[in-house]
Amino acid sequence: MNKALVVILAAVTLDAVGIGLIFPILPALLREVGHTADIATILGVMLALYSACQFLFSPILGVLSDRFGRRPVLLVSLAGAAVDYLVMAFAPELWLLVIGRAIAGVTSANMAVATAYITDISSEDERAGRFGLFHAMFGIGFIVGPVLGGVLGDVWVRSPFLVAAALNAVNFALALFVLPESRKGQSDAHFTWDTLNPFRPLAWAFTFKTLIPLMGIYLIMSLVGNVYGTTWAIFGEDVFGWNGMMIGLSLGAFGLLHAIAQAFLTGPAVARLGERWALLLGMACEISAMLVMAWAGQGWLVFVIMPIFALGGIGMPALQSLMTRQVDSGRQGQLQGVLASLVSLASVFGPLLFSFAYFGLRPTWPGAIWLVAIGIYLCALPLMVGIRRPAGIASGGAA
Repeated sequence: MNKALVVILAAVTLDAVGIGLIFPILPALLREVGHTADIATILGVMLALYSACQFLFSPILGVLSDRFGRRPVLLVSLAGAAVDYLVMAFAPELWLLVIGRAIAGVTSANMAVATAYITDISSEDERAGRFGLFHAMFGIGFIVGPVLGGVLGDVWVRSPFLVAAALNAVNFALALFVLPESRKGQSDAHFTWDTLNPFRPLAWAFTFKTLIPLMGIYLIMSLVGNVYGTTWAIFGEDVFGWNGMMIGLSLGAFGLLHAIAQAFLTGPAVARLGERWALLLGMACEISAMLVMAWAGQGWLVFVIMPIFALGGIGMPALQSLMTRQVDSGRQGQLQGVLASLVSLASVFGPLLFSFAYFGLRPTWPGAIWLVAIGIYLCALPLMVGIRRPAGIASGGAA
């Protein structure tokens, strides 16, 4: 594994830890700053605002990285995140926290630049495996972050923000002193206000007929992925009578096995089956596991099917690799920005969809929520017919 890949994966892991640190203490901090116990509305607004800013700025950062280089965009976003977390750590007013959370959404859009960087330094045959490593390291960071945030938050509710700022400072140092540039900026590059239009990259992506069905599948898979964070804990309580420890153990096992599968199985699966069939295998495994969840009456069954859930994790990196083949090297940042934007869009609407569906189904059959997720997943199957390997890659219209 080359040095550049190790550094970018380390940066992704630290970034995920920094993001995850905040979630356990956010409700307590809002109660402290807002001087009220009624925080449901403002918490929902902050979570939605974070995802909305990711949606708007992911394509912008992707385009900027294509035009001016990956490192400058990473450096600016990481420095901005470090300063933002420091401000949030000492914010005395609720409106400052809201603005800070919006800025955090903007800076977290740098994940699009990180995936573009991986595309730059990887051959087409290496990309699926390396995207698997990217998702695995992000997943590990997101497991560690909330645990660490919960522990630190018990000491002082604002301390996780300070740690998040420190992690972003470490990331900044890695990018500044260790990370080489993977794609130099264009010699004639200049800033225009059109660059800040997030919908131009989206419109550009729809000029590729081979990319449209893949983006549809990507959006559907991202939408279904929200069912776990939205309903897993309450489903475990309602159906299996799980306490907090069992919910934590099950989520930890889920995340760990997913990370292992994505890191070590994605590359071999794509090498043996090809990206399209690896994608289908991942979808089939995830659908099978959700079918068992729908009728599961005992909590131990969840742990038995964890490996099948984990195999479902190879689908997304395989799909992401397949999409990079549709676009030339000069637009990979733009493409990754569009994909990150689709993930953010799913993160805005997915929790709303699955929470409303679950509470509607809860009195009669809580397990039916997994059938709802499967039904959405199956909408991707007709789009599979539209998957074609491009005869030649074109750059498309400029964004």
